[in-house]
Amino acid sequence: MHINESAENYLETILILSKTRPVVRSVDIAQELGFKKSSVSVAMKNLREKAHITVTKEGFIYLTPSGKEIAEMIYERHELFTKWLIQLGVDEKVAAQDACKIEHDISKESFEAIKRHIKTL
Repeated sequence: MHINESAENYLETILILSKTRPVVRSVDIAQELGFKKSSVSVAMKNLREKAHITVTKEGFIYLTPSGKEIAEMIYERHELFTKWLIQLGVDEKVAAQDACKIEHDISKESFEAIKRHIKTL
Protein backbone atom coordinates (compact mmCIF):
# COMPACT_ATOMS: atom_id res chain seq x y z
CA MET A 1 0.00 0.00 0.00
CA HIS A 2 2.14 2.88 -1.29
CA ILE A 3 0.83 6.39 -0.74
CA ASN A 4 2.62 9.73 -1.01
CA GLU A 5 3.62 11.91 1.92
CA SER A 6 1.02 14.57 1.19
CA ALA A 7 -1.80 12.02 1.22
CA GLU A 8 -0.45 10.55 4.47
CA ASN A 9 -0.50 14.03 6.03
CA TYR A 10 -4.10 14.61 4.95
CA LEU A 11 -5.22 11.26 6.33
CA GLU A 12 -3.39 11.87 9.60
CA THR A 13 -5.02 15.31 9.88
CA ILE A 14 -8.48 13.84 9.28
CA LEU A 15 -7.81 11.29 12.04
CA ILE A 16 -6.60 13.93 14.49
CA LEU A 17 -9.52 16.27 13.75
CA SER A 18 -12.02 13.41 14.07
CA LYS A 19 -10.85 12.84 17.65
CA THR A 20 -12.04 16.30 18.71
CA ARG A 21 -14.91 17.08 16.33
CA PRO A 22 -18.18 15.34 15.57
CA VAL A 23 -17.53 15.76 11.82
CA VAL A 24 -14.59 16.80 9.64
CA ARG A 25 -15.00 19.04 6.61
CA SER A 26 -12.57 20.30 3.95
CA VAL A 27 -12.62 23.74 5.54
CA ASP A 28 -11.49 22.21 8.85
CA ILE A 29 -8.56 20.48 7.14
CA ALA A 30 -7.62 23.65 5.25
CA GLN A 31 -7.66 25.66 8.47
CA GLU A 32 -5.64 23.06 10.39
CA LEU A 33 -2.95 22.77 7.71
CA GLY A 34 -2.98 26.39 6.57
CA PHE A 35 -3.85 25.42 2.98
CA LYS A 36 -6.33 26.87 0.52
CA LYS A 37 -9.67 25.11 0.46
CA SER A 38 -9.23 24.50 -3.28
CA SER A 39 -6.00 22.58 -2.64
CA VAL A 40 -7.70 20.49 0.03
CA SER A 41 -10.64 19.79 -2.30
CA VAL A 42 -8.28 18.37 -4.95
CA ALA A 43 -6.57 16.20 -2.32
CA MET A 44 -9.92 14.95 -0.99
CA LYS A 45 -10.96 14.01 -4.53
CA ASN A 46 -7.77 11.98 -4.93
CA LEU A 47 -8.21 10.28 -1.55
CA ARG A 48 -11.84 9.52 -2.39
CA GLU A 49 -10.83 8.00 -5.75
CA LYS A 50 -8.30 5.78 -3.94
CA ALA A 51 -11.05 4.74 -1.48
CA HIS A 52 -9.22 6.14 1.57
CA ILE A 53 -12.10 8.47 2.49
CA THR A 54 -15.80 8.90 1.90
CA VAL A 55 -17.50 12.27 1.64
CA THR A 56 -21.20 12.68 2.38
CA LYS A 57 -23.45 15.00 0.39
CA GLU A 58 -23.16 17.43 3.33
CA GLY A 59 -19.37 17.46 2.87
CA PHE A 60 -18.53 15.39 5.95
CA ILE A 61 -15.30 13.43 5.50
CA TYR A 62 -14.79 9.98 6.99
CA LEU A 63 -11.83 7.63 6.80
CA THR A 64 -12.44 4.25 5.20
CA PRO A 65 -10.76 1.21 6.77
CA SER A 66 -7.74 1.61 4.46
CA GLY A 67 -7.55 5.35 5.15
CA LYS A 68 -7.80 4.79 8.89
CA GLU A 69 -5.06 2.15 8.77
CA ILE A 70 -2.68 4.55 7.03
CA ALA A 71 -3.63 7.48 9.28
CA GLU A 72 -3.15 5.46 12.46
CA MET A 73 0.23 4.17 11.24
CA ILE A 74 1.48 7.70 10.53
CA TYR A 75 0.02 9.07 13.77
CA GLU A 76 1.66 6.31 15.83
CA ARG A 77 5.01 7.09 14.23
CA HIS A 78 4.56 10.81 14.78
CA GLU A 79 3.69 10.37 18.44
CA LEU A 80 6.52 7.94 19.15
CA PHE A 81 9.20 10.00 17.40
CA THR A 82 8.01 13.26 18.96
CA LYS A 83 8.07 11.84 22.49
CA TRP A 84 11.41 10.12 21.93
CA LEU A 85 13.09 13.26 20.59
CA ILE A 86 11.73 15.31 23.50
CA GLN A 87 13.13 12.72 25.94
CA LEU A 88 16.49 13.12 24.19
CA GLY A 89 16.38 16.84 24.97
CA VAL A 90 15.09 18.21 21.67
CA ASP A 91 12.82 21.26 21.90
CA GLU A 92 9.14 20.23 21.68
CA LYS A 93 8.43 22.24 18.51
CA VAL A 94 11.57 20.99 16.75
CA ALA A 95 10.81 17.42 17.87
CA ALA A 96 7.32 17.59 16.33
CA GLN A 97 8.68 19.02 13.06
CA ASP A 98 11.42 16.40 12.84
CA ALA A 99 9.02 13.60 13.72
CA CYS A 100 6.82 14.71 10.83
CA LYS A 101 9.75 14.30 8.45
CA ILE A 102 10.90 10.95 9.83
CA GLU A 103 7.44 9.35 10.00
CA HIS A 104 7.04 9.26 6.22
CA ASP A 105 10.43 7.93 5.20
CA ILE A 106 11.23 5.18 7.66
CA SER A 107 10.55 1.56 6.71
CA LYS A 108 8.07 -0.50 8.69
CA GLU A 109 10.90 -2.84 9.72
CA SER A 110 13.09 -0.02 11.06
CA PHE A 111 10.17 1.64 12.84
CA GLU A 112 9.22 -1.60 14.59
CA ALA A 113 12.84 -2.13 15.67
CA ILE A 114 13.08 1.42 17.06
CA LYS A 115 9.72 1.01 18.81
CA ARG A 116 10.89 -2.23 20.46
CA HIS A 117 14.15 -0.59 21.52
CA ILE A 118 12.45 2.49 23.00
CA LYS A 119 10.02 0.35 24.99
CA THR A 120 12.91 -1.54 26.60
CA LEU A 121 14.57 1.66 27.86
